[in-house]
Amino acid sequence: MLIDSHCHLDFEALANDMDGVLARAAAAGVSGMVTISTYVDKFSTYAAIAERYENVWCSVGTHPHHADQELHIQTEDLIRLSAHPRCVAIGEAGLDYFYDNAPREAQAIGLRRHIAASRATGLPLVIHSRAADEDMAAILEEESGQGAFPFVLHCFTAGQELARRALALGGYISFSGIITFKNAEEIREVAKFVPADRYIVETDSPYLAPIPHRGQSNEPSFVRHTAEKVAEVRGISLEQLGAETTANFARLFSKTGLA
Repeated sequence: MLIDSHCHLDFEALANDMDGVLARAAAAGVSGMVTISTYVDKFSTYAAIAERYENVWCSVGTHPHHADQELHIQTEDLIRLSAHPRCVAIGEAGLDYFYDNAPREAQAIGLRRHIAASRATGLPLVIHSRAADEDMAAILEEESGQGAFPFVLHCFTAGQELARRALALGGYISFSGIITFKNAEEIREVAKFVPADRYIVETDSPYLAPIPHRGQSNEPSFVRHTAEKVAEVRGISLEQLGAETTANFARLFSKTGLA
């Protein structure tokens, strides 16, 4: 059994065939998924998807690409919306210095507001971090010093230092289809040392389809390919990986009631 901890079912490539997407996921042994928020102002869309399907949950948050567009969103707004029974996480929020689609100051402000919401609710913070390792580690360490909060570094693409510093704070690491790419050796090295109780898998669909589907639109059923590669790297069976990642997901996303 596998769970896709991070997908975007509201995006056109998936939304236009949602019943088919979920049927193919079930056929591939994917028992559940979280559709992740990129705009708080679109929360009703994510909630409606999660209400429609019993094995789909949602989150609430502002992607760092849009941080400057949602500076009106306060921590209190995130806390209020996260009370929805199908909302199981805060985010995705974070820092993206690769694209720099929003001013870095706005990204940091948004990230800290999301951290505060995670700390207040106990819901895990889904973190997007790209080309921002040092600033991300510094913010996580500073904020953790003010009170612990659960979090996962989703679609991990960073270096080993950020992984180790995040793990030291109690964080989780999520691996996407990128781990199957030829040039992802450093990510595979991280996958080798992450503790068995601190990693999960995802698609980030419709983006980042794993080999052998690279170049196609990604979907939750493809998380199996990611899982197979992570299992290979860790030297375990797919069955063991499924058991470990499902237990880890249930513990981190405890509001799902799967634990």
